[in-house]
Amino acid sequence: MNDDTMQAGVAAQKTAARPFSTFERIVALRYLRPRRKEAFISVIAGFSFVGIMLGVATLIIVMAVMNGFRSELITRILGINGHMIVQPIDGPLNNYADLADKFSKIPGVKMAIPMIDGQTLASGKQGAGTGALVRGIRADDISKLKMVADNIKQGDLVGFAAGDGVAIGTRMAEQLGLSEGDSITLISPEGDVTPMGVNPRVKSYKVSAIFEIGMSEYDASIIFMPLEEAQLYFNAEGIAQSIEIFLDKPEAVDDMRSKVEEAAGRQIFITDWRQRNRTFFSALSVERNVMFMILTLIVLVAALNIISGLIMLVKDKGRDIAILRTMGATSGSIMRIFFMTGAAIGVTGTLAGVLLGVVVCLNVERIRQFFSWLSGTTIFNPELYFLSQLPAEMNFGETMSVILMALVLSFIATIFPAWRASKIDPVQALRYE
Repeated sequence: MNDDTMQAGVAAQKTAARPFSTFERIVALRYLRPRRKEAFISVIAGFSFVGIMLGVATLIIVMAVMNGFRSELITRILGINGHMIVQPIDGPLNNYADLADKFSKIPGVKMAIPMIDGQTLASGKQGAGTGALVRGIRADDISKLKMVADNIKQGDLVGFAAGDGVAIGTRMAEQLGLSEGDSITLISPEGDVTPMGVNPRVKSYKVSAIFEIGMSEYDASIIFMPLEEAQLYFNAEGIAQSIEIFLDKPEAVDDMRSKVEEAAGRQIFITDWRQRNRTFFSALSVERNVMFMILTLIVLVAALNIISGLIMLVKDKGRDIAILRTMGATSGSIMRIFFMTGAAIGVTGTLAGVLLGVVVCLNVERIRQFFSWLSGTTIFNPELYFLSQLPAEMNFGETMSVILMALVLSFIATIFPAWRASKIDPVQALRYE
């Protein structure tokens, strides 16, 4: 028996063995620093520490990235799409200007924008065509879409306001080889009616602005066109297809429905951003929950390593436990000593994992760029993942749940080995030592 354990035993006799008293902490700390002959046990404890650290860090990083991914997508989707989309049922939307003004005056409504949408084929200098969504919008309204107006990379909206230019995304400009001042040709299947049938409508427009929203799907497919020109191009003179309403609080769409219907004064059909993107965000939510459950297994495996390491430590310290018992230590005291030994691994591993996770989350984009440079490939390709940068957004509640989950699993893992240590018979242990 070593001197530290003997001194702790003497302290146990002199004190009333309070729960988690000084001597219990001293012995537990001593068992965390095994000697050379106990190196194998130390290796198991080290693996347990690293496993918990990596498990907690991975959970925090993955949850933060998925939260950031969802948040960035919502920001960009709602940045150029209305929170509520109003379409008429009883006839053409020819009073769109008056309705937009009425909707804009409703408390809680940020703005109401008349729109015309249409599918076209766009081609540029390189000859190759690409599908595009043309959105007809008034010049005053496009300046209100900060996601577009504040992210103009080339040109400006002066030509757009004059009615002789369009705005396209950066990825579309790259695909078609276009820059500011060039002409883009749009081909619509719904063209002019002639005695020979319907001829596709082909018309060229000057590119007055090139924007970058940061969502590759939008930057590669959307073309903004002055509303009056879009009405002519799509044979919809004097009417709009819909009015998109932007709210101060996007989650308040249910409360605003009745107010919008009352202000309309006619039969309308309303859809909101949740309905239009339900499948997409449901898939993100399912993926997030499944990833949490799968990555929790990493922490669980590390907790099982704590069990195996403590069981071996208990077996190796059988003689020390017997001597402590004969010197006055209670079975509860022995149980608490080994509980603190195992719990210390869990607590330190969890704290180290939180620190590692926070550091990675704060520098996740730099790390992505470094590994992209190192591997020579594009990690998190924007063509596949919609966003041009890897986002990370830590949620305090989720981070605390990860910490609590790791601590609870670590504490539960120490209970059985600690209980076994407390049940060792001192007489039997010393007899066969």
